[in-house]
Amino acid sequence: MKKFELGKLTLPSNIFYAPLAGCSDYPFRRMSAKYRPGLMYCEMVKMDAIVRNDSNTYHLLDYDASMHPIGGQLCGSKPEIAGQAAKIIEDLGFDVVDLNCGCPVDKVTKDGSGSGMLKNPKLIGDVIANMVAAVKIPVTVKIRAGWDDDSIIAAQITKIAEEAGAQAICIHGRTREQAYKGPANWDHIKACKEVANKIKVIGNGDVFDAEAAMRMLAYTNCDAVLVSRGTLGQPWIAEDIYALQEDQPLPERSLDHAKDELLQHFEETLRYHNERRTVIEMRRVGCWYLKKSAQTKSFRERISKAQNVQEVRELILSLEGLSGDERS
Repeated sequence: MKKFELGKLTLPSNIFYAPLAGCSDYPFRRMSAKYRPGLMYCEMVKMDAIVRNDSNTYHLLDYDASMHPIGGQLCGSKPEIAGQAAKIIEDLGFDVVDLNCGCPVDKVTKDGSGSGMLKNPKLIGDVIANMVAAVKIPVTVKIRAGWDDDSIIAAQITKIAEEAGAQAICIHGRTREQAYKGPANWDHIKACKEVANKIKVIGNGDVFDAEAAMRMLAYTNCDAVLVSRGTLGQPWIAEDIYALQEDQPLPERSLDHAKDELLQHFEETLRYHNERRTVIEMRRVGCWYLKKSAQTKSFRERISKAQNVQEVRELILSLEGLSGDERS
């Protein structure tokens, strides 16, 4: 594990787990914490909601001591409340606060938030500056390469974010227009690293296994890697990356191992959510872990019909014939 300096904060490694809306909830992060990512984030929350003390928003920010170092991510485009929102994140005990300028969904971009901020680079700088002025913890920002292929501005925003006082910038190698289609262009990450002076550059996009993380680090010279969808169903991906960083063989990840992890994820979910919510959550979580199994289709059909947690547990326990040395 390579220690990573983020301002005055020393993180245990340079492999981070992303905030994933609707996915990186408390049970997800309990599973992730076992494998010691250098930093993990809660799901994105809106500045307006946290400032007005919305209880559902605060619920998204639940965490326990095992999850440190942990970051909170804010979404919003109002400099006048950015500092207040960042201070709330700091007061809740988070180690890092991040500004989301990358979320591509319409309901976020319609008010100029998320990747909508890519249309106004100066505003990004203003929001970051207000956050930096309000807190002592490191402020980071996550962006996409640009709104579309005709407006690639990641390198420009890197310089703006550095000037505003951000300690790190994460670049997703896709545009907003791409959403999650097509390959991530790591050249955009590389370009940002080339213009960065003090600010750390974090690479993001198409890291679905440990080998991809190593390729990104080597190709872009980025300082750290943020794993997003690659964490789904394989909370152990950080441990795999550490093995390669230390020239060690990859740990064996049999599909039986995935089954055991799925069962633990189910138990964590049941401890945190009520039984009905747990049944609903496991309909998608289960398929994350079994995506390389021939039983995935059958499991998906059966779990979609499960009516209670007893049925879900029995379905997981009944999975057989999953032995093998293929990593999940």
